[in-house]
Amino acid sequence: MDPLEIIKKYYKIESMAFKILVNHSKAVAERALKIAEKFNVDKQLIYEASMLHDIGIFMTNTPKFDCHGTFPYICHGYLGREILEKEGFPIHALVCERHTGVGITKEEIIKNNLTLPQRDMIPISMEEKIIAFADKFFSKESDGSVRVRAIDEIINDLARYGEEKVKIFNEWLKLFEETA
Repeated sequence: MDPLEIIKKYYKIESMAFKILVNHSKAVAERALKIAEKFNVDKQLIYEASMLHDIGIFMTNTPKFDCHGTFPYICHGYLGREILEKEGFPIHALVCERHTGVGITKEEIIKNNLTLPQRDMIPISMEEKIIAFADKFFSKESDGSVRVRAIDEIINDLARYGEEKVKIFNEWLKLFEETA
């Protein structure tokens, strides 16, 4: 499977959305693969799913990323899951749905009245956790560049959603960075 060929089915190559998505995804894939070297994980899946984890952003209403869909940005994960299931990649699809933050629980979705399907969207496999972790370090920028985020910035952002999110990130940080 060539992730770029799948992306090209949904994005115009000359669009800023394509550039934003691909540049961000390449950065995530590079970091995720570096982490993966220390673990007995499916490195091919990590590369492919890292490249495809944000494929659903074009369906969101996020003009700063040249995305002019109708859904809120928070929906990009489950929308990506639907796309990749339709493409015949159910394991990659789960990475899309489960990578947001450090995961979103069904209880959080209900409590916060989020516009998401009411189910747990938590990274389960080691591959899912590695990609979700790597993703936290790279912000998409409207000019197509990728901004590297500092650990303190990531923690401050996650703290808005509760100390449990910070705890999970810190556990991942210890697991993945001490082995990197």
